[in-house]
Amino acid sequence: MTIQLPSPGGGLRAYEPRTTPLALTTGAPFTSRTVFSAAHVVADPFADVSPDSAAAVDWDATLAFRRHLWSHGLGVAEAMDTAQRGMGLDWAGAAELIRRSAAEAKAVGGRIACGVGTDQLTGPASLEEVRTAYEEQLALVEESGAQAILMASRALAATAKGPEDYLEVYGHLLRQAAEPVVLHWLGPMFDPALEGYWGSGDLDAATDVFLEVIAAHPDKVDGIKVSLLDAGREVALRRRLPQGVRCYTGDDFNYPELIAGDEQGFSHALLGIFDPLGPLAAEAVRVLDTGDVKGFRELLDPTVELSRHLFEAPTRFYKTGVVLLAWLAGHQEHFTMVGGFQSARSLPHFARAYELADTLGLFPNPELAEARMKTLLALYGVTS
Repeated sequence: MTIQLPSPGGGLRAYEPRTTPLALTTGAPFTSRTVFSAAHVVADPFADVSPDSAAAVDWDATLAFRRHLWSHGLGVAEAMDTAQRGMGLDWAGAAELIRRSAAEAKAVGGRIACGVGTDQLTGPASLEEVRTAYEEQLALVEESGAQAILMASRALAATAKGPEDYLEVYGHLLRQAAEPVVLHWLGPMFDPALEGYWGSGDLDAATDVFLEVIAAHPDKVDGIKVSLLDAGREVALRRRLPQGVRCYTGDDFNYPELIAGDEQGFSHALLGIFDPLGPLAAEAVRVLDTGDVKGFRELLDPTVELSRHLFEAPTRFYKTGVVLLAWLAGHQEHFTMVGGFQSARSLPHFARAYELADTLGLFPNPELAEARMKTLLALYGVTS
């Protein structure tokens, strides 16, 4: 059996899907790396909403997907940009997601860390208002029993006059935090509103400020999550961290080499690509736990082409491909996203994502994935 997929230059070409999935099983907890998957939310397709409405979430399917990730040993990074924070999911929706997911994590023994931001602020804000917004979200995450991830703030980026404002706000939050947090540096390729974060458009200068925040409160920083898509810069930053502060790679272009590490250290992981790659990523990390770096790379290196495709510019729309693959894999019954973002990528993009994921054996039921892809193609007028 073949499926007709769009060709890069136009027209259609025949593709023969694989008939068996990659054989992956659950296993023992990881021992060498701490690994989080930033998980997507499943929209409610029957809700009568518009792109301007509050998000309507299918809570049962959303929590079931998190149980899927936990069953493979992955931690869940909740209410992050993968869950469309700031792109369809507002603070009220994110707060409900945090409460529900944290309770589910407690029930099943899963690891969870949740995003703390300032997205309840919708207009110009003062530094005090930014600080207060962060405090509200930090309190909710801590009350839920989850670890806090201090996310980069659009409001702070718009309000801060220079590095000293970042040092003041983050210093205040770290002094307040009950437990060590993860600091998140999200690059402007993921969110253009974060250009010049840490008070400078010069990344070297910004890095110095970031490290100054950590050095002032090393006991309150579990680690940093770096999403700059620059492997060399991440390694250099990793080597400058205080003893005991982890680096969680958020580099969806170069994650195998960064997780594998070198003679001077390695990165842990907090990745959006580990949403569709969950079981395969878990298998690779268990191989790495045995000291088999070569085996780890042999499993994970072939996934980079898919990841780079999903995260291609404009990178902030990578969630669309993530949700497409969740639908094709049978984790949800529809290809609908909060905010209507299922329309954010093209049919050729979808077709290539399907082909790359199928080649990797990511679909537990290849026949289901093929049938659903044919349904999507038919909606675009591909009937042959």
